[in-house]
Amino acid sequence: MTLHTPFTELVGIRYPIVQTGMGYVAGARLTAATSSAGGLGIIASATMSLGELRTAIREVRRRTDAPFGVNLRADATDADERASLIIDEGVRVASFALAPTRDLISRLRGAGVVTMPSVGARRHAEKVARWGADAVIVQGGEGGGHTGAVPTSLLLPQVVDAVGIPVVAAGGFFDGRGLVAALAYGAAGIAMGTRFLLTSDSPVGDAVKQLYLGKSLTDTVVTTRVDGVPHRVLRTPFIDKLERSGRIGGLARAVRNASGFRRLTGATWGSMLRDGRALRHGRELTWAQLLLAANTPMLLRAAMVEGRPDLGVMSAGQVVGLIDDLPSCAELIDRIMAEAHTTLARLGALPASPEVR
Repeated sequence: MTLHTPFTELVGIRYPIVQTGMGYVAGARLTAATSSAGGLGIIASATMSLGELRTAIREVRRRTDAPFGVNLRADATDADERASLIIDEGVRVASFALAPTRDLISRLRGAGVVTMPSVGARRHAEKVARWGADAVIVQGGEGGGHTGAVPTSLLLPQVVDAVGIPVVAAGGFFDGRGLVAALAYGAAGIAMGTRFLLTSDSPVGDAVKQLYLGKSLTDTVVTTRVDGVPHRVLRTPFIDKLERSGRIGGLARAVRNASGFRRLTGATWGSMLRDGRALRHGRELTWAQLLLAANTPMLLRAAMVEGRPDLGVMSAGQVVGLIDDLPSCAELIDRIMAEAHTTLARLGALPASPEVR
């Protein structure tokens, strides 16, 4: 059973379901599995080199002929090179971890790439719509990773009423009832991160997945101690320690993490600090936060790749407290669509003019 919306028509997918780009999680395997199942899989490129991104794109294409996307940091020092790669490889969709520039949107659109920025405020949605973005992902405060404070139920209708492009809702979605609710608000689809992280197609280790599954609705926290901007993560002893650390301890930890990041990637101190400054967005960050902003991928890698949540961070939406299984992407999407159609049928069976008693 398909469900057509302006977004599915725009990108050429069967179902209005997006798997978001998650560092060290949304690689070729998860992206291909999502797209093969009828949704839109998105490769997270911020934690990949250009060569690794090229390999991931070609691996997805080897696994499926369905449309997929690539998420990139528009403020990265090599954003132009990544955009060229997306164009040259014929990727269908470009999404953005941070607001893209007008020129970047224009360049990608001119090459036939669908542009889809992620925003957390109406004014940002209005800005990228004026710049020519084809669609927008709107993430409410319930979402994982970098997030705002306004809940999805309030932010979504505000943005839908403000822009004339397809709006994809993110933050708090995990089932078919949520999809129908988003459509009722005027969205053209939903995007999910944590729910796709907790699938059998996700590359995250089983021990870390079980840690996620054991969390409740109150086991996430929004902290600015990771990279200076609000970031929703699982509450762990590491995060509690980070929250309590003073300026000296935080700076020492940031330098250690930065050194590890340099050894792993070959990045220079100069490039790391430039990337860190680009993340500031006008905020006054401490030197510790600036270093952490430049090497947050190391903190993600420790938990997601190396299986060491005691040494890293785990992005998570509040919805983690409602997830208790690890289906495949195909099973998950089929289940969501079945629930959505059941919900729509139930709503359609309600009397149009109920008797007032």
